[in-house]
Amino acid sequence: MAARGHVQDPNDRRLRPIYDYLDNGNNKMAIQQADKLLKKHKDLHCAKVLKAIGLQRTGKQDEAFTLAHEVATLEPTDDNSLQALTILYREMHRPELVTKLYEAAVKKVPLSEEYHSHLFMAYARVGEYKKMQQAGMALYKIVPKNPYYFWSVMSLVMQAISAQDEKLSQTMFLPLAERMVEKMVKEEKIEAEAEVQLYFMILQRLGKCEEALEVIRGPLGEKLTSELQSRESKCMMLYRRLERWPECNALAHKLLLKNPDDWQFYPSYFDSLFHLMDQSWSPPEEGEHCSEGPVHHAVAEVVRFVEERIKEQDGKESRSLRGPYLARLELIHRLRERGCPEESLLGEPLDLMVQFFGRFGDKPCCITDLKIYLHLLPPDQHIQFINHLSEAVPLGEQGEEGSTFPEDTKALQRHLCVCQLSRALGLHHSLDVSGKLSLIAELKAHYRHGLKFGKNALKTELQFSDMYCLMAAHVYVDLWTDTEDENMVWQCLGLLQEGLSHSSSNAQFKLLLLLLYCRLGAFEPVVDLYSSLDAKHVQHDTIGFLLTRYAESLGQFAAASQSCNFSLRFFHSNQKDTSEYIIQAYKYGAFEKIPEFIALRNRLNQSLHFAQVRTERMLLDLFLEADIVLSLEESVKAMSLSAEEDDIPWDSLRDNRDLTVFTNWDPKERELTDEQRRQSLEEESVWLRIRSLMLRLLTSLAALGHTQQNSEISNENGVGDKASILSSLLSQLNQTLQTAAQVAEKRIQYPFLGPPSTRLASALSTGSCQCQAAALQLSVHLQELETAGLDESSELQNQICNSFKSLVVQLQEILNKCKGDCLEMNESKLKTQPSFLENLIFFVETVSIVLWMASYCAKILRPLKTSLQKKKKKKKDANAVLPVVVCGFQELTGGLQDLLTQALEHIKGQEAGITALKLASLTLEEYPQDEASFMKAAMDKVQSSYLRSLQEAGDLLKKRAETIKNLKI
Repeated sequence: MAARGHVQDPNDRRLRPIYDYLDNGNNKMAIQQADKLLKKHKDLHCAKVLKAIGLQRTGKQDEAFTLAHEVATLEPTDDNSLQALTILYREMHRPELVTKLYEAAVKKVPLSEEYHSHLFMAYARVGEYKKMQQAGMALYKIVPKNPYYFWSVMSLVMQAISAQDEKLSQTMFLPLAERMVEKMVKEEKIEAEAEVQLYFMILQRLGKCEEALEVIRGPLGEKLTSELQSRESKCMMLYRRLERWPECNALAHKLLLKNPDDWQFYPSYFDSLFHLMDQSWSPPEEGEHCSEGPVHHAVAEVVRFVEERIKEQDGKESRSLRGPYLARLELIHRLRERGCPEESLLGEPLDLMVQFFGRFGDKPCCITDLKIYLHLLPPDQHIQFINHLSEAVPLGEQGEEGSTFPEDTKALQRHLCVCQLSRALGLHHSLDVSGKLSLIAELKAHYRHGLKFGKNALKTELQFSDMYCLMAAHVYVDLWTDTEDENMVWQCLGLLQEGLSHSSSNAQFKLLLLLLYCRLGAFEPVVDLYSSLDAKHVQHDTIGFLLTRYAESLGQFAAASQSCNFSLRFFHSNQKDTSEYIIQAYKYGAFEKIPEFIALRNRLNQSLHFAQVRTERMLLDLFLEADIVLSLEESVKAMSLSAEEDDIPWDSLRDNRDLTVFTNWDPKERELTDEQRRQSLEEESVWLRIRSLMLRLLTSLAALGHTQQNSEISNENGVGDKASILSSLLSQLNQTLQTAAQVAEKRIQYPFLGPPSTRLASALSTGSCQCQAAALQLSVHLQELETAGLDESSELQNQICNSFKSLVVQLQEILNKCKGDCLEMNESKLKTQPSFLENLIFFVETVSIVLWMASYCAKILRPLKTSLQKKKKKKKDANAVLPVVVCGFQELTGGLQDLLTQALEHIKGQEAGITALKLASLTLEEYPQDEASFMKAAMDKVQSSYLRSLQEAGDLLKKRAETIKNLKI
């Protein structure tokens, strides 16, 4: 439990056992101990709150809240009770109640510094910036300490940042904050670096760059000591904003003289040069060039400066710095972009890169450094370049069949770098099939030879030769995508599994395995792979899509729930966690971090992935439970869903996916383009909109069903409102489906290691979306029928019956697209057909929606049929014929029963067929024994996963088949 050691409370000894039980997670004992104590000391408020915490943690939220409310209404002022209530309210996600606690405490103990600061932090948790400003000033009046004063100033800045009206922040909040700081400056009361940082932030937001520059260069700037070159970096930023290019150039030049390896100043140095050239700037005839010193305003001067830095490095015996060598290549790139002939002064890019490789080729960063500048080489120099580099690689150790290998890790790194650069130049991709297979054999030989260098490595350390293994896997993927020979992917999986056995912490192996298994339609092995990645914090947002995209579509419903929970747990804790970060930033004066934390919170709240997992999780819960565990109405109510409200921020959705998470050495023309990123986001957004509308339509259908059940007490207006919402949502869905068809027609292809395609194209090609929309559209006609009655609606009844027949036909078409072997063996080769599995899941989803519509239909037809029978009895009409719509409905339920029987038979057949595949009998004689065993292990995982998917789909369909019995009228 939090902070109670300092409290000098006579009851502390009595409370300690309860605290201990709660700390150890023994909540039941904590409740019992609290009850014992309360029998003796009825007025011991803290014991009541501790009991409430125990109740909260055992799932009895309502009891806990009632008990806490009893204590809170007494407005306690003892520290134990206040701290315990704070903890309880935070666990209940009710931080706004903490503010009321401390507001009351401050009124009763107005001079308490501790309670005032707790009140300030309580306001910080809920983002009440105006009240924070007032609380900060009240605190400063009681205890005149600088931090409290600047808490108030920062709260003004936060009001400016969060203000909807930019004019208000520029004319009121920020000027007021500036005046408050200036008052302290005039009184010479500025003490800490954080206070100067805050002053700088205010001036910057006001656009007062000149004033900010004076602060940084004046005596206040001397307080900026926590970060290296903090003053210089801020000056550089301001010079750029003010477009004072002479000062920018001179300062960059001065800083690079001090540290020629500090890359952040090279771009400013080069940018300022070209701006000065564009302005035809020349130095004054007398005096200094500018306040920062001499300015290099000609290309020749900058070339000379860079060459001098390189000569310094060439003459050094100690470790060389990469900065100057990379600066030379960067300068060539920029001069070439501008068409400047002076680029020849720096030399030939090929020679310069070979020289760079000679110095830094044994470092893993060499590939990332050089890859950026490979475009400087013309295509006819690519092979020559690689040959030059190969000459600088010492391969002294003899292997089998005359092959040579590196003698140490430095030589290994050089050879690896040459292989990576070859791939980045497209030399691997230009090979034919036999050339690629030879390359794979060479890479595998180098990988296995390099393992000896990591014999004594810890389990958590990567092997020196891991990248050979990964590159060989990439070449296998090339062969698979080019030739569609699935044998290549099995060899690739085997190789990656082998790599993982030697390097169990290699995230790249796991990520590529994860992707390959998903592409093969096997989700079962993926959950453990993702768990072993041990994704931290924001990674659940940036790489979570790799998991959630495939979970449900491959029929692993239990794993899909777990996958969504992985992400949702992080997103839901984000709100609470961010509040704590903000409080810590106030406590330690890290004011410049507070807007960053707010921006992070907003970025996560507006995340595309967050919206996706939230929607998919709720749909999944409905597919798994609605009308099975609970009725659709009860399921929707339990989720607190609302058809009217759309909680997805469509206009501000952010794509936070890390689409470069896979290590990749592909040439530039094969990399993911900005246009493909935009198309991927468009496709994801359209699919999300369809799923979101489907969820809201199901919520609306449930609301209509609920109204139907309670028709005696519901008014017509309520029904009308719900019907109009349903119609509006159907209209939106039809528009979105038109947009979706246009997106699907583009048939966008992404790089293999780029973003995965959504389920959109398959959902449209199977007819799943159209069938779901038609089923939901039918509910509108059923409402019309309810209004008209059965005896005066023959045309409408015929229309509804035709819709019933159409639904059965559409479902049959979807089911026909599932019929095919998901997994088959041809000529001792295993082949997967994941599309059949994905289509089966579309059938499961669609038939569930049709059954919910049928359930709603039954609720409408039962009272109408009863009413009609009563009328017939009165008229004594012996030849009563069943209404057309009732006959049609009976045909619908019969058709659905038949479809589910077909589907279950198909699944049973698939399960029998896959089980009968004797993978153990696969000889794989052409592969070494170790490779063959890893390949078989991968095949076993895929076989097991397909069986699991079919079993889960079959189980769900059986439960759905049971619900048809309840559809009798």
